[in-house]
Amino acid sequence: MTSAAAWHLDAAGVLAAARYIPSPNVDDRPEGFVVDLLVIHNISLPPGQFGGPGIIDLFTNRLDPDAHPYYRQIADAKVSSHFLIRRDGGLIQFVACNRRAWHAGQSQWRGRSRCNDFSIGVEVEGADDRDFADAQYATLATLAATLKSKYPIQDCVGHSEIALPPGRKTDPGPHFDWGRFRASLEEQ
Repeated sequence: MTSAAAWHLDAAGVLAAARYIPSPNVDDRPEGFVVDLLVIHNISLPPGQFGGPGIIDLFTNRLDPDAHPYYRQIADAKVSSHFLIRRDGGLIQFVACNRRAWHAGQSQWRGRSRCNDFSIGVEVEGADDRDFADAQYATLATLAATLKSKYPIQDCVGHSEIALPPGRKTDPGPHFDWGRFRASLEEQ
């Protein structure tokens, strides 16, 4: 695990512990919005495969539609996330936390729509039908604690809980252990 000093967020919300690969799919948060929601996703590209460049290429608009048949469906998508946690616990940041990443799409939480305006998105490399790795839970717990120390985050939810219409998304999926994640937050 990275040293405690590396888990520092600078004034823009860039984390020293993360490898920073800027995404062009970002804009400013609306005036007056406060970050108070953490949204957890899962992603694998190609679906069910881990470790390749697909996720980075998607979030940086470099996904080659001819590299895999599935990519033809998503190559033109303009999406991003603040963070990605790889299977080995490695952490990549695509968007500074003070800016708006494009991860939640049509969404609503506790009567507020457009969750991208007030949330931080974390992609955990995985799939609905696979368990997540111990290293991912460890990184996610430290990341969430770090974010909660800087921002008044009130809730940590899955993409499936905020997506509109309901049922549109399933992530982080049935193999994400919410009890384990919440218990690890208490240990931080």
